[in-house]
Amino acid sequence: MAEATAHAAAIAQAIKASGVVVRVETVDFLRLLNRQDEPIVVRAPGGFFQASWRYLTTYKGLAFFTDSNDPLVLPGRAEIIDAGKIWIRLAAA
Repeated sequence: MAEATAHAAAIAQAIKASGVVVRVETVDFLRLLNRQDEPIVVRAPGGFFQASWRYLTTYKGLAFFTDSNDPLVLPGRAEIIDAGKIWIRLAAA
């Protein structure tokens, strides 16, 4: 457990340092998870006017983010880290 927490902290620090976060649709996020043997997923409740769930994972050095009104059904092999909040400032396209 401590090793997983340290790994998650390292990922979070790397993301903070690089600032690379890619927003994807929920279906694409789930596809990314299914490409990995043991994905690590950070999830947190979100939403301001409407309750939602936010998810963050890494794949090949990039961080991927999605949100959903309903909780996602994650692969059973995924390591899930529950966070109090995921805050991502995404640039407008």
